[in-house]
Amino acid sequence: MKAVVRKAGRVRHWLPVNDLWWAKLDLLRTLVRRDLEARYKGSVLGNLWPLVNQLSQLLIYTYVFSIVLQVKLSLKGLPTNNITYGLWLFAGLLPWIAFNSGLTQAARSVIGQPNLVKKVVFPLALLPLVPILSTFIEISLGLMALIVLVAVSAGTLHTTLALLPLVWLPQLLLTAGLGYLAAGLTVFLRDIPQTLTVILNLWFYMTPLIYPASAIPEQWRGWVFWLNPMAAIAEVYRDLVLVGEVQHWREWMVVTVVSVVMFSGGLWVYRKLRPAFADVL
Repeated sequence: MKAVVRKAGRVRHWLPVNDLWWAKLDLLRTLVRRDLEARYKGSVLGNLWPLVNQLSQLLIYTYVFSIVLQVKLSLKGLPTNNITYGLWLFAGLLPWIAFNSGLTQAARSVIGQPNLVKKVVFPLALLPLVPILSTFIEISLGLMALIVLVAVSAGTLHTTLALLPLVWLPQLLLTAGLGYLAAGLTVFLRDIPQTLTVILNLWFYMTPLIYPASAIPEQWRGWVFWLNPMAAIAEVYRDLVLVGEVQHWREWMVVTVVSVVMFSGGLWVYRKLRPAFADVL
């Protein structure tokens, strides 16, 4: 994970960004690296713990739905067995884990750093981004494991994997936008993190992550994809990693627009509330 953070800092020569923004990006990179180091400091497995947690969720859901409930899936290029269902499940769970974990941690990012807010001239816009980016980097371990397992099962690597960065962008923007909104509101209303946990639990079961979208009644299926951006993101992940062809182009375009709007709105609210943070904390 440290290598991922270091490599991210080497792209500065390719991008037309001024020195002030590079200074902020360097600070953000340092904060993300420290956050990742602090999360598992002193543990035996260290940064492998996120992968262990992700795989444990995969095993639990695979056992319940594939073995106990006998849910079967048929995907192009993959055999119809319990392993295929597990891969399909994992491909949907990964973006959700990144979204859920990043958003819940971002909600507490400002109230958890009162010294930075009150005593130091610090770019506060970076605070919600740190846990979100840390979680995305952690999820990359699970994604690499998924790609290897799919390659072994299907006997090939899909060229659509090259499109993954194009789905990461709307996912990051959506998470960051909601993260800014939750972090700013939590300073003034401490019930926000608990409320967010309840909403995310409901959101999880309303998203076709552990059941196929075909299980949703047809008259509601379209609405689920248009109104639930995580449903579209999870399906595009499955298209790119498992199937090797994009079957949800329209939903992908819509969720990209929604993510840009959500990011702009969340950041705007955060900036409006930011001057009062120090007074409340």
